[in-house]
Parts: sequence; C-alpha cells; structure tokens
Amino acid sequence: MSAETTQLRESPSIHRLVLRLQEILCSCSKSIEGGDGSSVSELVDFLETVSGSALENPEDEVAQNNALEILSEIQTFLLSATLDQEVIDALSFELPKVASKFAGLSSRCLEIADGIIDHFIAKCSPRDMLSILCGALSATDRPIYSSGYVASILRGLSKVFISLQRRHFEQMKVAIPIILNVLKAACSELGDEDTEDLNLFHRAIGIADSIRAVCAKFEGRINEKFHALLGLYVLQVMALVSFSAGHKVSNCLPLVSQLSNFLPYCDLSYLGLITGSDVDAATNIIIEEVEDDFMSCLSYVKHGASLSVIWGYIYDDVAQAAGGDMSFVRGELQSNQTNRWQAVGMLKHILASTDVLWELKKHAINFLLCITNGNGTRNDGLTDCSIFLPSLCAASQAITKVIIYAPNTELRKNAYEALKRVLADTPTSERFDILTALLTTSDSSSMILLEVSCTWKVCRECP
Repeated sequence: MSAETTQLRESPSIHRLVLRLQEILCSCSKSIEGGDGSSVSELVDFLETVSGSALENPEDEVAQNNALEILSEIQTFLLSATLDQEVIDALSFELPKVASKFAGLSSRCLEIADGIIDHFIAKCSPRDMLSILCGALSATDRPIYSSGYVASILRGLSKVFISLQRRHFEQMKVAIPIILNVLKAACSELGDEDTEDLNLFHRAIGIADSIRAVCAKFEGRINEKFHALLGLYVLQVMALVSFSAGHKVSNCLPLVSQLSNFLPYCDLSYLGLITGSDVDAATNIIIEEVEDDFMSCLSYVKHGASLSVIWGYIYDDVAQAAGGDMSFVRGELQSNQTNRWQAVGMLKHILASTDVLWELKKHAINFLLCITNGNGTRNDGLTDCSIFLPSLCAASQAITKVIIYAPNTELRKNAYEALKRVLADTPTSERFDILTALLTTSDSSSMILLEVSCTWKVCRECP
C-alpha cells in the first residue's frame, strides 16, 4: 500500500488533503520554473491516489467529496492569472489525462475535468494538445469503467480539431483511428441500460461536428477527403450506437437522428448506402491517403450504412434528417435487379451480426421482403450475377441463421419467405451454387432440411 493511499484512509479530512495538494503544487511550480520538471510525478501520484480511491469506493461519500474538492482545487490553481506559462506547458503533458480519471465519478467532476482540458487547449499549442489527448485516450491505464474518462477527452479533441492551424487532414487521420478504437472498447464496457453511453455518443458526435467545421474551411480535393473521412466516421459511429441500443431501439433514436443529419452533407444517399456504392466511393478516396492499417478502425462502416437505411425505414423523422426518400429507394431496388443484389449483400451485415438487436433484424427482414415482392424486374440474362455470388451466399447464410435462432415464430416465417425470394431472384446456375454453399457450411441437420425444403419450393415456383 502506498504512503499516499495510507494517508487518504487514515486522514480523510478534506482540509488536510487540500493543504497537502497546495504544498505539492507550490513545490512543483518552483521546480518547473527552476528547470526541473521531475516533481510533476509527485503531483500525478497524489491525484491518481485520490481519484483511484473514489473509483474503487463509489459508495464512499467521503472519498467522492475528497475527489471533487481536490479536482476543484486543481482547476482554481490553473486559472490563476499569475501562473507562469512554463508551468502550464509542463503540466499540460500530464494533467489532462489525470483530470479525466475523475470525470467518471459524477457529472460535476466531468464538468470540471472538461474545464481543465479546455484551459490547456486555450493556453497551449493545439498540435501538442492533439498529441497529448490522443496519448491519454489510447493509454492502457484507463479506469476500469472508462466512459467518463473517454467522454472528457473526446470533448477536448473536438475543440482541438477546430483550433488546428495547418495540416488538418494529416493530423486528423492519425487521431480518428485512436478515437474510434477507444470508443468501440468503451462501448463494450457499457451495460444494456447504461445511461452513460448517451453522453459518450454525444461527445463522439461532437467530433463529427468539429470535422464538418474544419471541412467548411477548404475546397477542392482536400474538401473531398474531409467529406469522405467524415462520412466513414459517422457510419462507424452509427453502427456503434445501434449496437448499444439496449433492449429498445427507441433508446437510440435521438442519436441516430443527429448522425443522419451528416449523411447529406457527406453526399451519402440511402440508395448509395444500401447498395454500398457510396461507401466504396468514400473508402476509395480515403484509402489513397492513409496507412495500410487505417481501415481496421472502420470495420463497421458497412454495418452502419445498412443500419442507417433501416433506421430511416423504421422512422420517418430519421429519413427526413438524412434527406432520404424511402419510396424512391424501394422503387429503385424493386425495379433494378443489380441494385437489389447489392442491397441483399449489404443487409447481411445486419442479419449476420450478433451485436444487432433482433428488433432491428426484424425490420431488415421486412425491408428485404419489401424490395423482393415479386413485382420488380428479373435477370434478363445480360447481367452477370457471378460477381455478386459471394455476397448473396453470405446473405443467404445470414438469413438461415435468423430462421433458426429468431426469438419468435413471425420473424422465422418472414425470414424463411425472404430466403425463398432471394433464391428466386437469382439465376438458376447461381441459385444452386448458393444452395451448395449453404449445405456445405450448415452445422445442423435442421438447417440442412430447412435449406433443402426452401430450395425445393423455389424450384417449383421458378423456372
């Protein structure tokens, strides 16, 4: 047990803690002004002991009050008009991260931590602060339940983006993978009914707002790159929001509407999203500008693209926010078989995912039934279906999983009908290739029987 921890437990008096903090701050300032920054580590240790005690004992009112008071004292110190810039610069490398560790304790602690980071952003180099905040965000010693910690740093990054003076795209393309990877990890820690995810995602949307603000400063090729980057970022966050819906899709509605507002700005249409063409176009723009491993942080963009359309299919307000016309999209997919095959391939990302709620899968199946209602055009022999065969196979496999594991009879019946229609919409030779793939990969006798039955019915009904 450290000496600081012992002191906190044996001497809970907040007055004594504040006096000790003031002594450390005074000593630290003098050391920095004298050219020695090593004393900053003593300050960091003290603050982490206070925050750690509060995080480990969430029901301990004394520990919580101690943390709030100490964090407030740090903010008061930093706001002093007499504080030397040299001291601020030295503390900027450590205190944003340390202050963020308090952020998850309470809304008031989050507010103060935000203020501390804001102060450093106002006083220090934006480029340095970008590096510092990215380092804090990707640190391995984040608190166990880190949504507050992440939320505080995300807000700081959204402000830093706007403050950057040059090389905006180059610096953002380094930060975005860190942001998305940490956001994904933080989301996995949240419970089904955790309200902290709302604040976390609002901060993530704040990042999108900042990217859009920076984008507005440029024209031409650089503007195109920012549009593509923003679009892919929004789609990734859309997927994460959808995965974090808890037990009710309505929980996500305000966030989904906010994210959908970005789609028309990024030239992402519902038709382009559900066929994947807009996603591919944005990806092709970005992939020329980034490192090979950049795209790994965007692993859910196609989930986000198809989910964006399904959200609009469910809620008119979302479609309106996205500038989408669902009647037009349905008509285009019903009348164009190539687009329909592409849409089926995109929907597999929803149907195959274990992270997507059954409620959303239900609407995805209903949408699939809507676009394959039998009134649309069929292959005239001129369109090569073979290039779509892998995605159609994967989609068919995803639909069979829904048939087997769906929680209610209605969804199983609708999924069965959807599988029949997908097979019926496929040319004969490719249809049997899909069946072969389904039978080869099936791991249960019931699934094999289901697939054989489905194909037999399709063969009877289709030439």
